[in-house]
Amino acid sequence: KLVKIDVDRNPGFAGQLRVQSIPTVYAFVNGQPVDGFMGAKPESEVKAFVDRLAKPPGEAELEEILAMAKESLELGDLGGAAQAFAEALQLAPDNVKALGGLARVYLSGGDAERAREIADMAPADAKDPDLESVRAALALADSAPPLEEAAPFEARLAKDDNDHEARFELAKALAGAGRFEEAADHLLTIVARDRAWNDEAARKQLLTVFEAAGPMSDVAKQGRRRLSSILFS
Repeated sequence: KLVKIDVDRNPGFAGQLRVQSIPTVYAFVNGQPVDGFMGAKPESEVKAFVDRLAKPPGEAELEEILAMAKESLELGDLGGAAQAFAEALQLAPDNVKALGGLARVYLSGGDAERAREIADMAPADAKDPDLESVRAALALADSAPPLEEAAPFEARLAKDDNDHEARFELAKALAGAGRFEEAADHLLTIVARDRAWNDEAARKQLLTVFEAAGPMSDVAKQGRRRLSSILFS
């Protein structure tokens, strides 16, 4: 319900609400003021104000917590991110963004099994960048040879720099260990030299590496530019 009050005719209201300038807008829930603003605002800000109020109870708080968690994660504060994502899950246990974020925290901290457990709590068809990134990284790790067993591939490359199979297996090992930038470099080298090699295996693996690194990561953004340059040169 929208109510307009003439403060000149109703000075008592103005005093109670501490109105200092006109216009002043207050939003009430159950008779109590919960938000407001003073001064003229552009339509976009007024709409955002109304949209925020229209959200179900707790949703605005959840979004704020998720934003804080995401910021902590991007800054490398894994402890702060884990705490915030866990708090979000207390409010919404099935929230895909919180599950994906928490899974990414565990993966970044080296606990792949716990990351897998968290990721498995979300529906298989759930769409969330962090969740998809974690699942791609786990898939790479599952299919990769252990990095400590990659020495033979490096030795083969030292003898023959065009040994695509050795380079590909080395890239898989690097990707499985989370060293996405190095893996991408090797895969881009294969694509540049023979893009059709092994039914375009290098290009296909490269896309999975980009997904695992995260769509907004430097690895993905710079790698996609390099890939486009190779494919369309």
